[in-house]
Amino acid sequence: MSRSQFDELPQVYEDMFDLDWRVQLEMHSVLSLIGDVTGKSVLDIGCGSGVYSRRLNELGADRVVGFDASEQMLAHASRIEETKRQGIEYVDEPPLSDPGSFDLAIGVYVLPYAENYSELVDLCSIAGRTLRPGGRFLTLPINPDYDPRAEYYTPYGLRMLDTEPRADASRVRLELRFGRYQEDVIARYWTRPTLERALHAAGFDSIDWPPYRVSAQGISDRGEQYWRPYLDCPHAALIDCRKS
Repeated sequence: MSRSQFDELPQVYEDMFDLDWRVQLEMHSVLSLIGDVTGKSVLDIGCGSGVYSRRLNELGADRVVGFDASEQMLAHASRIEETKRQGIEYVDEPPLSDPGSFDLAIGVYVLPYAENYSELVDLCSIAGRTLRPGGRFLTLPINPDYDPRAEYYTPYGLRMLDTEPRADASRVRLELRFGRYQEDVIARYWTRPTLERALHAAGFDSIDWPPYRVSAQGISDRGEQYWRPYLDCPHAALIDCRKS
Protein backbone atom coordinates (compact mmCIF):
# COMPACT_ATOMS: atom_id res chain seq x y z
CA MET A 1 0.00 0.00 0.00
CA SER A 2 1.39 3.41 -0.93
CA ARG A 3 1.73 6.20 1.60
CA SER A 4 -1.03 8.11 -0.17
CA GLN A 5 -3.43 5.19 0.41
CA PHE A 6 -2.54 5.07 4.10
CA ASP A 7 -2.81 8.81 4.50
CA GLU A 8 -6.45 8.85 3.44
CA LEU A 9 -7.59 6.19 5.88
CA PRO A 10 -6.85 6.99 9.56
CA GLN A 11 -10.47 7.48 10.58
CA VAL A 12 -11.59 4.51 8.48
CA TYR A 13 -9.13 2.26 10.29
CA GLU A 14 -10.22 3.66 13.64
CA ASP A 15 -13.91 3.15 12.90
CA MET A 16 -13.35 -0.41 11.66
CA PHE A 17 -13.15 -1.34 15.32
CA ASP A 18 -16.87 -0.63 15.50
CA LEU A 19 -17.25 -3.84 13.47
CA ASP A 20 -17.84 -6.95 15.56
CA TRP A 21 -15.42 -9.13 13.63
CA ARG A 22 -12.49 -6.82 14.31
CA VAL A 23 -13.09 -6.75 18.06
CA GLN A 24 -14.80 -10.04 18.89
CA LEU A 25 -12.84 -12.21 16.45
CA GLU A 26 -9.63 -10.58 15.18
CA MET A 27 -8.49 -8.61 18.23
CA HIS A 28 -9.80 -11.29 20.58
CA SER A 29 -7.72 -13.91 18.73
CA VAL A 30 -4.58 -11.75 18.61
CA LEU A 31 -4.69 -10.78 22.28
CA SER A 32 -5.53 -14.33 23.37
CA LEU A 33 -2.49 -15.63 21.50
CA ILE A 34 -0.25 -12.92 22.93
CA GLY A 35 -1.31 -13.57 26.49
CA ASP A 36 0.03 -11.56 29.41
CA VAL A 37 2.05 -8.51 28.33
CA THR A 38 2.62 -7.11 31.80
CA GLY A 39 6.04 -5.48 31.94
CA LYS A 40 6.90 -6.35 28.34
CA SER A 41 8.19 -4.14 25.54
CA VAL A 42 6.11 -4.23 22.36
CA LEU A 43 6.74 -2.97 18.82
CA ASP A 44 3.60 -2.38 16.73
CA ILE A 45 4.78 -2.48 13.10
CA GLY A 46 2.38 -0.64 10.83
CA CYS A 47 0.54 0.68 13.88
CA GLY A 48 -1.92 2.72 11.80
CA SER A 49 -4.22 4.76 13.99
CA GLY A 50 -2.76 3.12 17.10
CA VAL A 51 -5.66 0.90 18.17
CA TYR A 52 -3.49 -2.12 19.03
CA SER A 53 -0.77 0.05 20.57
CA ARG A 54 -3.26 1.59 22.94
CA ARG A 55 -4.84 -1.73 23.85
CA LEU A 56 -1.50 -3.38 24.62
CA ASN A 57 -0.57 -0.41 26.77
CA GLU A 58 -3.86 -0.75 28.65
CA LEU A 59 -3.14 -4.44 29.21
CA GLY A 60 0.08 -3.62 31.05
CA ALA A 61 2.91 -3.50 28.49
CA ASP A 62 5.80 -1.56 29.99
CA ARG A 63 6.86 0.04 26.70
CA VAL A 64 4.91 0.32 23.45
CA VAL A 65 6.37 1.76 20.26
CA GLY A 66 4.15 2.23 17.20
CA PHE A 67 5.88 2.48 13.84
CA ASP A 68 4.16 3.50 10.61
CA ALA A 69 5.24 4.97 7.27
CA SER A 70 2.12 7.12 6.93
CA GLU A 71 2.38 10.66 8.25
CA GLN A 72 -1.39 10.97 8.61
CA MET A 73 -1.74 7.68 10.47
CA LEU A 74 0.97 8.76 12.90
CA ALA A 75 -0.56 12.22 13.26
CA HIS A 76 -3.91 10.62 14.13
CA ALA A 77 -2.34 8.26 16.68
CA SER A 78 -0.25 11.09 18.15
CA ARG A 79 -3.30 13.30 18.64
CA ILE A 80 -4.94 10.54 20.68
CA GLU A 81 -1.72 10.10 22.65
CA GLU A 82 -1.68 13.82 23.46
CA THR A 83 -5.12 13.39 25.03
CA LYS A 84 -4.69 10.02 26.73
CA ARG A 85 -1.00 10.46 27.70
CA GLN A 86 -0.36 6.72 27.86
CA GLY A 87 3.34 7.04 27.16
CA ILE A 88 3.21 5.32 23.76
CA GLU A 89 6.00 6.28 21.36
CA TYR A 90 5.03 6.78 17.70
CA VAL A 91 7.85 6.82 15.16
CA ASP A 92 8.15 7.09 11.37
CA GLU A 93 11.31 4.96 11.19
CA PRO A 94 11.72 1.46 12.63
CA PRO A 95 13.87 1.43 15.80
CA LEU A 96 16.65 -0.64 14.24
CA SER A 97 19.32 1.20 16.23
CA ASP A 98 18.01 -0.56 19.34
CA PRO A 99 18.38 -4.25 18.41
CA GLY A 100 17.07 -6.94 20.70
CA SER A 101 15.13 -4.50 22.87
CA PHE A 102 11.59 -5.81 22.35
CA ASP A 103 9.87 -8.88 23.74
CA LEU A 104 7.01 -8.87 21.25
CA ALA A 105 6.31 -7.46 17.79
CA ILE A 106 2.98 -7.39 16.00
CA GLY A 107 2.28 -6.61 12.36
CA VAL A 108 -1.46 -6.47 11.71
CA TYR A 109 -2.10 -6.27 7.93
CA VAL A 110 1.47 -5.14 7.22
CA LEU A 111 2.97 -7.94 5.12
CA PRO A 112 0.28 -7.56 2.40
CA TYR A 113 1.78 -4.20 1.45
CA ALA A 114 5.23 -5.49 0.53
CA GLU A 115 5.37 -5.11 -3.25
CA ASN A 116 8.15 -7.64 -3.85
CA TYR A 117 9.97 -10.42 -2.00
CA SER A 118 12.81 -8.16 -0.91
CA GLU A 119 10.35 -5.79 0.75
CA LEU A 120 8.59 -8.75 2.38
CA VAL A 121 11.86 -9.87 3.97
CA ASP A 122 12.64 -6.29 5.00
CA LEU A 123 9.31 -6.01 6.84
CA CYS A 124 9.85 -9.32 8.61
CA SER A 125 13.40 -8.24 9.45
CA ILE A 126 12.15 -5.17 11.33
CA ALA A 127 10.72 -7.60 13.83
CA GLY A 128 13.69 -9.95 13.55
CA ARG A 129 16.26 -7.25 14.26
CA THR A 130 14.41 -5.53 17.09
CA LEU A 131 13.28 -8.60 19.04
CA ARG A 132 15.38 -10.24 21.71
CA PRO A 133 16.33 -13.91 21.14
CA GLY A 134 13.19 -15.96 21.72
CA GLY A 135 10.95 -12.92 21.16
CA ARG A 136 7.63 -13.40 19.36
CA PHE A 137 6.28 -11.93 16.16
CA LEU A 138 2.55 -12.14 15.50
CA THR A 139 1.43 -11.02 12.05
CA LEU A 140 -1.66 -11.12 9.82
CA PRO A 141 -1.07 -11.53 6.08
CA ILE A 142 -3.78 -12.18 3.51
CA ASN A 143 -4.93 -15.77 3.91
CA PRO A 144 -3.23 -17.69 1.07
CA ASP A 145 -6.49 -19.65 0.71
CA TYR A 146 -9.05 -16.86 1.03
CA ASP A 147 -12.39 -17.39 -0.70
CA PRO A 148 -12.38 -16.13 -4.32
CA ARG A 149 -16.03 -15.05 -4.25
CA ALA A 150 -16.12 -11.29 -3.84
CA GLU A 151 -19.31 -11.35 -1.76
CA TYR A 152 -18.12 -14.00 0.69
CA TYR A 153 -16.92 -11.46 3.25
CA THR A 154 -19.65 -8.84 2.85
CA PRO A 155 -21.35 -9.79 6.18
CA TYR A 156 -18.15 -8.55 7.82
CA GLY A 157 -17.97 -5.22 5.99
CA LEU A 158 -15.50 -6.02 3.22
CA ARG A 159 -15.12 -7.52 -0.23
CA MET A 160 -11.99 -9.07 -1.76
CA LEU A 161 -11.31 -9.31 -5.46
CA ASP A 162 -8.41 -10.86 -7.35
CA THR A 163 -7.25 -8.29 -9.88
CA GLU A 164 -4.84 -10.76 -11.51
CA PRO A 165 -4.05 -14.49 -11.22
CA ARG A 166 -2.95 -15.42 -7.73
CA ALA A 167 0.81 -15.57 -7.37
CA ASP A 168 3.41 -14.06 -5.09
CA ALA A 169 2.97 -10.26 -5.02
CA SER A 170 -0.20 -10.36 -7.14
CA ARG A 171 -2.63 -7.52 -6.45
CA VAL A 172 -5.82 -7.94 -4.45
CA ARG A 173 -8.43 -5.21 -4.15
CA LEU A 174 -9.85 -4.90 -0.66
CA GLU A 175 -13.13 -3.01 -0.62
CA LEU A 176 -14.18 -1.66 2.77
CA ARG A 177 -17.97 -1.41 2.83
CA PHE A 178 -19.39 -0.51 6.21
CA GLY A 179 -21.25 2.41 7.76
CA ARG A 180 -20.67 5.50 5.65
CA TYR A 181 -17.48 4.12 4.13
CA GLN A 182 -16.88 2.98 0.56
CA GLU A 183 -13.07 2.72 0.43
CA ASP A 184 -10.79 0.60 -1.75
CA VAL A 185 -7.18 -0.36 -1.08
CA ILE A 186 -4.73 -2.52 -3.00
CA ALA A 187 -2.87 -5.24 -1.13
CA ARG A 188 -0.48 -8.01 -2.18
CA TYR A 189 -1.03 -11.73 -2.02
CA TRP A 190 1.73 -14.06 -0.79
CA THR A 191 1.77 -17.84 -0.78
CA ARG A 192 2.31 -19.79 2.40
CA PRO A 193 5.76 -21.15 1.38
CA THR A 194 6.97 -17.65 0.48
CA LEU A 195 5.73 -16.16 3.74
CA GLU A 196 7.51 -18.87 5.70
CA ARG A 197 10.68 -18.46 3.62
CA ALA A 198 10.72 -14.71 4.30
CA LEU A 199 10.20 -15.26 8.03
CA HIS A 200 13.02 -17.82 8.15
CA ALA A 201 15.26 -15.37 6.28
CA ALA A 202 14.46 -12.75 8.93
CA GLY A 203 15.56 -15.08 11.72
CA PHE A 204 12.31 -16.74 12.80
CA ASP A 205 11.54 -20.36 13.51
CA SER A 206 8.68 -22.26 15.18
CA ILE A 207 6.30 -20.75 12.66
CA ASP A 208 2.69 -21.54 13.54
CA TRP A 209 -0.62 -20.74 11.78
CA PRO A 210 -3.16 -20.77 14.61
CA PRO A 211 -6.92 -20.56 14.00
CA TYR A 212 -9.11 -17.62 14.92
CA ARG A 213 -11.39 -17.77 17.92
CA VAL A 214 -14.54 -15.79 18.64
CA SER A 215 -15.10 -14.25 22.05
CA ALA A 216 -17.97 -15.41 24.24
CA GLN A 217 -19.47 -11.95 23.79
CA GLY A 218 -19.30 -12.34 20.01
CA ILE A 219 -21.09 -15.69 20.15
CA SER A 220 -23.74 -14.26 22.45
CA ASP A 221 -24.32 -11.18 20.29
CA ARG A 222 -24.25 -12.78 16.84
CA GLY A 223 -24.64 -16.52 17.21
CA GLU A 224 -22.31 -19.21 15.92
CA GLN A 225 -23.75 -19.25 12.40
CA TYR A 226 -22.73 -15.64 11.76
CA TRP A 227 -19.09 -16.43 12.47
CA ARG A 228 -18.85 -19.84 10.77
CA PRO A 229 -18.07 -18.64 7.19
CA TYR A 230 -15.23 -16.44 8.39
CA LEU A 231 -13.79 -19.10 10.68
CA ASP A 232 -13.96 -21.64 7.84
CA CYS A 233 -12.13 -19.31 5.45
CA PRO A 234 -10.80 -16.06 6.96
CA HIS A 235 -9.68 -13.24 4.69
CA ALA A 236 -6.44 -12.92 6.70
CA ALA A 237 -4.27 -15.57 8.32
CA LEU A 238 -2.62 -15.56 11.73
CA ILE A 239 1.10 -16.33 11.95
CA ASP A 240 2.83 -16.73 15.29
CA CYS A 241 6.60 -17.25 15.27
CA ARG A 242 9.66 -16.87 17.45
CA LYS A 243 13.09 -15.41 16.84
CA SER A 244 15.77 -18.06 16.76
